Amino acid sequence: MEILMASNVIDLILAVVLDLLIGDPYWFPHPVIYIGKLISALDKLGRKLCKTNKQIKVFGGIIVVVVAFCSFLVPFIILKISSEVFLLYHILNIIFLWTTIATRGLHKEGIKVYDSLAKNDIDDARVKLSYIVGRDTKTLSEYEIVRADVETIAENTADGVIAPILYAIMGGAPLAMMYKGINTMDSMLGYINEKYKYIGFFPAKTDDVFNFIPARITGMLICLAAPLVQGNITQSLKVMIRDRKNHKSPNCAYPEGAAAGAMRVQLGGTNIYFGEIMYKPTIGNKIKDLGKEHIIDTIRLMYGAMFYLLILYVIYVILMYLWR
Repeated sequence: MEILMASNVIDLILAVVLDLLIGDPYWFPHPVIYIGKLISALDKLGRKLCKTNKQIKVFGGIIVVVVAFCSFLVPFIILKISSEVFLLYHILNIIFLWTTIATRGLHKEGIKVYDSLAKNDIDDARVKLSYIVGRDTKTLSEYEIVRADVETIAENTADGVIAPILYAIMGGAPLAMMYKGINTMDSMLGYINEKYKYIGFFPAKTDDVFNFIPARITGMLICLAAPLVQGNITQSLKVMIRDRKNHKSPNCAYPEGAAAGAMRVQLGGTNIYFGEIMYKPTIGNKIKDLGKEHIIDTIRLMYGAMFYLLILYVIYVILMYLWR
C-alpha cells in the first residue's frame, strides 16, 4: 500500500511539473477535445430524439452516465493493459494525470487579459476574456473585465487545479479523468438559460456534487496562501465563510470568497450570459479598488493553493510510511 501511494505521489508531482513546464500545447491531442466532441454529439442526438422538455432533461442524465463512464474506463483500460510494463505504465499514468491539470493554461489565458489591459487595449482584453468566460464581454468596462478574469481564475483554481489533483490522490488517473469529463459537461451544458436548462440540469448538478468538497478545500488553501498577496489568513477565512452562499452555484463562492478576502476586494455582481441578465450578489469587502494587478495576485493564490495541497499530500504519504 505504501509503495502504491509513494508511486502515485511521484507520478502526480511529475504530472504537475509537466503541466508547469509545457501546459496544454496545441499540438497535443488533449483528451478533453474528444470528451467535448462526445458531449457535443450526445447533445445533438438528445435534441433530435427528444420531443419534450422532460425527455431532454432525462437525456441529460444519460449524457452524465455515458461521459463519466467513458472518461473513467478509457484510461483505466489503457493503464491496466500497460501495468505489466513498469516504465510504460508510469509514463502513461503521468500523461493522463498531466492532461487533467490546467494550472499553466489558466495562468496563460488569464494573464493575456492583463497584458492587453496593460497596453490599454480594452477591445483586445474583451476578446481574450471571451475565450475563458461564458458571459458576454463585448461591452464590459475595464473594471468588469478584471472582475470577470479574477473570478474565473479563482473559480477554476478549484475546477482546473485542486479538484483534479484531489481526485488523482483518491483514485488515480481514471478518477481524475472522470472528474474532468464531468467538469467539461458542466462547462458545455450547465447553463441556467432557455437553451440548456433542461439538457444541462443533470450535468450541472453532477458537477456541483463532484466539486462540493474540492471547492471548500480550495477555499481553505487560498486562505492559507493569502500572505502571498499581503493578505490575512483569518480575514480571508471570515470573508469566505460569511459570503459562501453569495452565488447561484453552491461551490463557486468558496474560492471566490477566499480570493476576495485575501486581496481585500469585492467580486460578484450582474453578468450577461447568452443575452440573458444574471443577477449575482457581491462577495468580499471593497477595502481596495479592484484593478488589473489583482489578476496577477489571483494567479499567485492559485499557485499557492496548489503547492500547499501537494506539500500536505507528501507529508501525509511520509507519515503513512513511517507509521506502517
